[in-house]
Amino acid sequence: MSGGADADVTRIAGLELIYAPVPWPYADANRAAIDAYFARLKAAKPALWNGRILLLHHYEIVGDLFRGMFLETDYASLRYWIGQAHPPAAIWDCFAAAAIRGSDGGWLTGVMGAHTANAGQAYFPCGTPDRDDISGDCVDFERSVARELAEETGFAVADFDAEPGWTLVRTGPHVVAVKVLHARATAAALRERVLANLARQRDPELADIRIVHGPADLDAAMPRFVHAFLIERWKQE
Repeated sequence: MSGGADADVTRIAGLELIYAPVPWPYADANRAAIDAYFARLKAAKPALWNGRILLLHHYEIVGDLFRGMFLETDYASLRYWIGQAHPPAAIWDCFAAAAIRGSDGGWLTGVMGAHTANAGQAYFPCGTPDRDDISGDCVDFERSVARELAEETGFAVADFDAEPGWTLVRTGPHVVAVKVLHARATAAALRERVLANLARQRDPELADIRIVHGPADLDAAMPRFVHAFLIERWKQE
């Protein structure tokens, strides 16, 4: 395990994630404020949708396995919690992300479109897990990462050589399971393919693709988990 003062980066062999719904007292206590807050967000960005999402309420690392339990809430509650600078609320924002690496060593990050909640931010293809990721009582991050990868880039996981296991990045309120995907094409060629795919979409989630080759390419548009993951990878090379 490694990382900065507020980041831990750990290689893990597998995930054991279950849907174990419990009440989320923070959302219940702030219901009126949440509804008002989301109404303001939606007025500014009508494309926002208050769907049902999953948040991590308990986790542990046992050996080389990450085990976690998820509750269900609405997207508005998550956005309010984020908007209040992530006060202690007995949950973590936990999701899977696809880190695509070109044959030349460049990593792809997607720049979120102006109509999205995280407009302008640049990070790996990812998304908050939802009910579509539940299979029985399991939360399937393999399915989640495949869906987000296809929606945002047009790629399939099978288009790449996937590293075994996951890289778990913990940065404060975020717990991110990163699946590393190695491409046979250069990062620039991959970027052109994604841009062509975005051009065919009516309302693409991404506005652009940025390529990251080294620390000089990192900036404030990239969330802490992207910085922590990439810095740790570069240390290992």
